[in-house]
Amino acid sequence: MTQTTTESPIPSLESLRDQVRSAVIWRSGAQILGQLLTWASTFVVIRVLDPADYGLFAMTQVVLVLLNMLNGYGLASALIQRQHAGLDAQRQLFGMLILLNLGLGIVQFAAAPLAAAYYRQPMVADLLRVQALLYLVTPFIALPYAQLARAMDFRRQAQVNFASGIAGALTALGGAFAGLGVWTLVAAPIVLFAVRAVGMTWAAGTLMWPSFDFRGAGDMARYGAVMAAGQIFWFVQSQADVFIAGRLFDPHLLGIYTTSLFLTQIFVSKFVPPLNEVAFSAYAKLRDDRAAVANAFVKSARLIMVVAMPFYLGVAATAYPLVEVVLGPKWIEAAPVVQWLALAMPFMTLQTLYSPATDACGRPGIGAGNGAIGAAVLGGAFLLGVQWGVMGLVAAWLLAYPVYLAISTWRTLPVIGVRARDLGTGLLPPVVAALAMAALVVALDRALPPLGPLGRLLVLSAAGALVYCGWLALFARGLVGEVIGAIRYRRSAQAV
Repeated sequence: MTQTTTESPIPSLESLRDQVRSAVIWRSGAQILGQLLTWASTFVVIRVLDPADYGLFAMTQVVLVLLNMLNGYGLASALIQRQHAGLDAQRQLFGMLILLNLGLGIVQFAAAPLAAAYYRQPMVADLLRVQALLYLVTPFIALPYAQLARAMDFRRQAQVNFASGIAGALTALGGAFAGLGVWTLVAAPIVLFAVRAVGMTWAAGTLMWPSFDFRGAGDMARYGAVMAAGQIFWFVQSQADVFIAGRLFDPHLLGIYTTSLFLTQIFVSKFVPPLNEVAFSAYAKLRDDRAAVANAFVKSARLIMVVAMPFYLGVAATAYPLVEVVLGPKWIEAAPVVQWLALAMPFMTLQTLYSPATDACGRPGIGAGNGAIGAAVLGGAFLLGVQWGVMGLVAAWLLAYPVYLAISTWRTLPVIGVRARDLGTGLLPPVVAALAMAALVVALDRALPPLGPLGRLLVLSAAGALVYCGWLALFARGLVGEVIGAIRYRRSAQAV
């Protein structure tokens, strides 16, 4: 199976809207279904494993995430936004991906003892050596991903992601109940990546010989390097807390903190990235029409925050029964961490929407610069906050992230042609509705008679949903119509 050149004329705006709508339905719809199934297994696994298992795993993720910033997905993004991406460019990209990932695997294998010594946990070295296998399959995911995203064919991507997610979930369940402990968390992603590599290569038809003659590929290399630089800065800001805390906390306490992060970041880490993939492809096609990019950005940010705001404030308002029901009684000390971390996540969500727009407009340096600022602001805050333990890190999130978002907004909006007033006006209705919802849920929680955790969670969740939807129906009818229009099953979706 060899993919030939796939050049196509620039679509009309209406055709692009249909493509985007279909892409969102497939990419985010399948993501939601897949995540519901995998989360069910994830929360079962959390109940079986101990916090210390998640603490050890988090220590390895600092190394893995850092090296994954260099694994070539920036090169894949360069192919997506490139005007001409024929067979030669695809083979060159494949060759670059193979060399990069082979080198990264060797580096991780060799550096594993150093990481174990830093964390004072010998087992970290063994975990990292096995996790180096992930780099062997990355080229067979990144290349077909680029081809399918370039064609805005997210249907086949979604099908493969769904199948690989199920494979990973089944592996995690099997490992947990077989008593594998922390190795469960290592085996599941290896199986997931292997299945995804086979499925994506088959779906995109990108099984080809790589080319190691990189003449004429300088633009891809430069674009990928800038994006990688931005990703490294993102690594510093997103992993600095775990890197610092891993040295000072024991595995149990680190597991409490990182699992609290996982719970509060579910939306921004699981739902937003697939939407950003669709947005990047759409912005890339609109990059010559600045007004269209600006309008698309404001609309997508508004629709995402319609879901994000009630999720985050709902998690904050129901943290104690939520943790006990979802994670289990042995995780109850995570409840106050979850409660306060959730309040920082709206800022993080909006921040993550900026880079796809600026990257697609040919300005990846903006995202890299924002990442550098975030690394400095958040890294410094975490260094200071960790002195007061877990809640000191939470305070760092709450105080530093609004500052970082404000600076990034000031740098980003002019590039994509958006006025701060327009963005603020677009986001105001879901923010106000979510605040009203949270206030009522907190008041209701204090007034309720004694209930079990599940009953309390159900009552509070139902009340919150009614208040949020009712508020939007009364005071933001235009937004409600926009949401309905965005999710309606249109003729273009039926044709996919």
